[in-house]
Parts: sequence; structure tokens; C-alpha cells
Amino acid sequence: MLECIIIDDEPLAINVIAEHIEKTDFLSLRQSFTNPVKAFNFLLENRVDIIFIDIQMPDISGIDLVKKLEYKPCIIFTTAYDKYALEGFKVDAIDYLLKPVDYPEFSKAAYKAKKWIDANNEIKSIKTNNEFLFIKSEYKIIRIELNSIKYIEGMSEYVRIHRDNAKAIMSLLSLKSLQEQLPDDKFMRVHKSYIVNLNKITEIESNTIVFDNKVIIPVSKMYREEFQQYVNRNFMI
Repeated sequence: MLECIIIDDEPLAINVIAEHIEKTDFLSLRQSFTNPVKAFNFLLENRVDIIFIDIQMPDISGIDLVKKLEYKPCIIFTTAYDKYALEGFKVDAIDYLLKPVDYPEFSKAAYKAKKWIDANNEIKSIKTNNEFLFIKSEYKIIRIELNSIKYIEGMSEYVRIHRDNAKAIMSLLSLKSLQEQLPDDKFMRVHKSYIVNLNKITEIESNTIVFDNKVIIPVSKMYREEFQQYVNRNFMI
């Protein structure tokens, strides 16, 4: 069973979603909240699989609440206005539902969430071998060969992974969390916004790194000493 919570300042809207959850055999409603602040405090100490959350609420919007979460369950936004849909997808929501929410649309969103959770659980069982990693991007989970990565760019709550001869991949991750998964003999943080693949560096000039004679990455003061030690070990003749 996938545990859910509902966050909506309208009790009637909560009742509708609760009834839909009860009809769905793989969902279980753990709790519902009309107060988003109380919901956020609950989520600080409890983990759930899916959150059904309204976008427009007093005190804090659904989007802002989701942005503050340290971990990201499946998010399904509910809203009376489709103009907010794009904002919802910017925080990597799995789907959004327009009010009043009918059961067929609810069911589609619930199955989409289940499919993603099942795939994610499957991936967690795979042991890393320093050759690849799995990244969630939009509604897909993508395998990325580590040797294909040139550098990784941090962009607020997202990272953009730049690869050889392939389109860059965006994912809702922090640069720090991604750095912890990468082998430190191959990758190095050189700036608050950049991790580089050490094997892909083609040129070093002053305090900058060059890839393919065109992409220039700065080495910030904070990381300069560690990077210089690497250069001294591997580049100096």
C-alpha cells in the first residue's frame, strides 16, 4: 500500500480526494490537513509516498511547501485553475488535477505515481559500481554512464548534467547530494555551481578549466587548493 496525505484548505475538496483514495486498492490515506503549516510540520517527522496538495492556500502555497521539503515524495497538485499547472511541473510534480476532481482523472494520476514509485524502488536495489548512476528527470528515470559526463552545473534546486554528444539532462537534485554519489577519484567540486569530470579536462588556464576548447568553468577560491593539488599530481611535468 502507498501511504498518502491530503493538504487542502477546503474540507469539501479533501472529502472528494479521500473518497477517491478509498476506492483505489493500492492507496491508503494516512492523514489530511486543512492547515498547510501543520502539514509541513508533520512531513518534517514523517515520510509518505504520495502527497495530494492544493496550490492556492493561506500562509504558504502548495508549491512553496513542496520546495521546502528535504525529501520529495510523489507530488500530485490539485487546483481550480489550470494556469498553475506549469508552476507545479517546475517543482517536479508527477501530475496535477483540476477541481472538481473526478475519479477517472484521479485514477490516472494515482497509477502514474505508482509506476514511478515501483520503478524508483527497483532502482534502489541496484548496487552502484562507479560506472553509472540513475537520475530522475521529468517523468523518467535515466541511466547515465559516468564516463559520458563532462561537468555538472548547479542551478538553484536543479542540476544540469552535461554529457558527451548528448543533450544535457535536468534533474531536481542539489549539487551536494549528487556529489556524494560520485566517485571522488573521477569527479571534483571546483565551484559552488560546478562539479567536473577530471578525466574530461582538456586545458587549464589560470583559475579556469576548459572542456573541448570552448566550455570554460571557473575554479573558485574555496576549491582552488584541492584542485591545484590534483593538478600538481597529474598535470605537471
